[in-house]
Amino acid sequence: MRALLLVDLQNDFMPFGALPVADGDAVVPVANELIPRFSLVVASQDWHPHDHGSFASVHPGTNPGDVIDLGGVSQVLWPDHCVQNTPGASFHAGLDIGGVDHVVRKGTDPAVDSYSAFFDNDRRRDTGLAAYLEERGAEELVIMGLATDYCVRATVLDACGLGFGVTVIEDGCRGVDVAPGDSERAFADMRSAGARVIPAAELT
Repeated sequence: MRALLLVDLQNDFMPFGALPVADGDAVVPVANELIPRFSLVVASQDWHPHDHGSFASVHPGTNPGDVIDLGGVSQVLWPDHCVQNTPGASFHAGLDIGGVDHVVRKGTDPAVDSYSAFFDNDRRRDTGLAAYLEERGAEELVIMGLATDYCVRATVLDACGLGFGVTVIEDGCRGVDVAPGDSERAFADMRSAGARVIPAAELT
């Protein structure tokens, strides 16, 4: 069985959000077109406490974009975003959330970030997503969302590592591109891990 996994289609990652991804809202119609084609749809949701360790505001003297050590893991610092129970953490209003069967929340531990929908960045804790998918017989995943070079990349690499067949919808992703070319490098990493990267029009 094949499931659709929507990564972090939340307000704070949209062009009007606290951590804007350029053209991020353009992926919402792609998601809505795909949702009815799947019997199982999962959405991941960044769900940070207000004092999350990935926020530059928590570390005096730092700025977004700085890199620190957070619990033994290299961590890019970000503006405050996707804080629990705030509008920024909500899914984009245009997303057909009624077609989503399950939401997995990540980044809830202030001591470690969680780019992947499967594991925290230190890989000491998982989100329960793999078990959820396996219990429902999902063997293949179609993945899209925000942002290509961080949460989508990490989710895809983990999905491949866990043995799922993975297809990435290229036009259903947009990147941060802190460094020029980060998104293209992320797609290359996904392909190297075994994922197929295609436009939505080629999904059969």
